[in-house]
Amino acid sequence: MRRLLKGGRVIDPAQALDGAFDVLIEDGRIAQVARDLPVNGRSDLEVIDVPAGCVVAPGFVDMHVHLREPGFEHKETIATGAAAAVGGGFTAVACMPNTNPINDNATVTKFIIEKAAQANLARVYPIAAVSIESRGEQLSEIGELRAAGCVALSDDGRPVATAQLMRRALEYATMFGMPVIDHCEDRSLAGDGVAHEGYQASLLGLRGIPAAAEEIMVERDVVLAGLTGGAFHVAHMSVRGSLRAVRDGKARGITVTCEVAPHHFILDDERLASPVSYDTNCKMNPPLREAADRDAMLQGLRDGSIDAIATDHAPHHYDEKKVEFDRAPFGIVGLETAVSLCLDRLVRTGFISLKRLVELLSTNPARILGVPGGSLTPGGPADITIIAPHLPVTIDAARFRSRSRNTPFDGWRLMGGVAATIVGGATKFRNPQVAWSTR
Repeated sequence: MRRLLKGGRVIDPAQALDGAFDVLIEDGRIAQVARDLPVNGRSDLEVIDVPAGCVVAPGFVDMHVHLREPGFEHKETIATGAAAAVGGGFTAVACMPNTNPINDNATVTKFIIEKAAQANLARVYPIAAVSIESRGEQLSEIGELRAAGCVALSDDGRPVATAQLMRRALEYATMFGMPVIDHCEDRSLAGDGVAHEGYQASLLGLRGIPAAAEEIMVERDVVLAGLTGGAFHVAHMSVRGSLRAVRDGKARGITVTCEVAPHHFILDDERLASPVSYDTNCKMNPPLREAADRDAMLQGLRDGSIDAIATDHAPHHYDEKKVEFDRAPFGIVGLETAVSLCLDRLVRTGFISLKRLVELLSTNPARILGVPGGSLTPGGPADITIIAPHLPVTIDAARFRSRSRNTPFDGWRLMGGVAATIVGGATKFRNPQVAWSTR
């Protein structure tokens, strides 16, 4: 069966498209993108009239998620994470290696890929550990992991331990065309901190993590990327000093990219005290920073310094979060809230354009990871996200497809949501709130 998406506004920055186009899908791939494609006399053609006001975009790619399987299936599984992804508008996700066992060998990589194939929802791209068991001592078998299907390297959850190890990782990753993604944090400065070091942490009696702990590591890795010629990507950037280092590296021609999560450009550390003090759903690493850092992330999104928006989807069981703030694990879920948050807080307000949002959620993540997608180019995979910018949305954690509910955005009323998610030409999610017509 061939499918024709008709009447939507197509936005594809990679092809400089923004206008009324039809999208023809054949055998799971984009066959044609053009105006007013004919439909008469085609019995093998399913025509889907795109609802008024909706936008057809290349499938969104979340380059930073934690799917927890193997080892932590009580938090999330690959199947439930993939279901959350398509429900949130993501056709593909890249999953971090901090599972149990850690994804530092081809056996674990193949397990993840097989589980994703069984789920048959979003595409899942494994990210391999930089070091064996992420201990920061010995490089993983990078060539073997690449051959098994890994698309990047990271010890996420932990920083790459030493400058020497980061140098070697960049050198080897370059041979295989992979970026090194670093959780930038100087552990000697961060210590046992649980919140941003500043007024709010002092007020609440919480141990602080200084902004410098992140900034110093970003500076180190930018220098090493320049030394090696490798591709370095900053995970979940949160402070203005890190953004300065990234801008400086880009200006010097160094291959450095970065991402920011919605919670870091929407919330700040005042959220720790209001409306509920010590809310563990506001505990993440990097922590919520002060307002000046949040505003710097927003400016980076607007001026192009920041390359991608990623969720850092980090599911935890209810019981794990329902403890004292110091004892709770870091992290929140994000796959099912990110698109609505971005549409409401960035696009609805006119802060960035829809074209820029598609770059941040699709074009750039696919390019950085070197994976298919990020464009509706004929011959490419028919991975498509259809968004409804004017759809009223209320975030309801109880209805998440994810196995976990740990979010600070529960109950938020937003403008803009996901209308449908198409992977390989097959509809994996269709929003019942949106009126669809098929002929």
